[in-house]
Amino acid sequence: MLNSIVDQTRQAVALAKQNKPLAVIEQDIVTGNYAFSEAVKQRDWTLIAECKLASPAKGTLCGGYSVPELARMFAAHGAAALSVHTNAAFRGSIDDIARVKQMVDLPVLCKEFILDEYQLYAARAAGADAVLLIAAILTADELGRFIGVAADLGMDALVEVHTLPELQQVQQTTAKLIGVNNRNLETFATSIEQTFALLPYYEPGGRLLISESGITTSQDALRLKQAGVNGILVGEGLVTAGDIAAKTRELALLSAKEEGRDNNA
Repeated sequence: MLNSIVDQTRQAVALAKQNKPLAVIEQDIVTGNYAFSEAVKQRDWTLIAECKLASPAKGTLCGGYSVPELARMFAAHGAAALSVHTNAAFRGSIDDIARVKQMVDLPVLCKEFILDEYQLYAARAAGADAVLLIAAILTADELGRFIGVAADLGMDALVEVHTLPELQQVQQTTAKLIGVNNRNLETFATSIEQTFALLPYYEPGGRLLISESGITTSQDALRLKQAGVNGILVGEGLVTAGDIAAKTRELALLSAKEEGRDNNA
């Protein structure tokens, strides 16, 4: 499934380059200010809430809300940052970033299968404050180069790893944000135990660590926080909840006092 998505993404990027050349995109770029990493640093616990409508494995996940509506709900109930899926396989679009930025004042991660520098420029032109880079689909050279390009554009790079060799490789780069994806790329099953398995090998050194996927309860979130993880990125666990607002508050680990403050915001 991953290989199929990567192939489809390459085709989509090639078409996008024809329709809107890089020279045109560059005219719309205003350098960012690393707002995403700053938002993570400012809290002792960060919920990055993902506006995720569907997945290739499970189909429609959230049919009752649009991406901007999810963003507003997440922002109102404790999320410190947002993730916006822009890949067509997840019913996403690069235009969703601008729609979200018009609705809420939170930093936004462009959740995409980045394979080409063009996508980094397109993400920043759309208003993204950060991009996801997946170690499993990039060479060491591409990974280092893309982190550098993102930094030049004023964007953070959340570099995603699944295995110990990937973590070790990423820790040799200048990456300041590392995400451990708890999803097995072969079976698509999730378990937060993957984060705990890699934690002994994580070298902070000024970095921030995010656990991604498979987090569904405050108990999951609290275990990760107590282990030293800086935050979580959650999509499916939020958008499939019976009460999305309540689940957002739960995973943000808001106290009763903070819940009242956020609800009145």
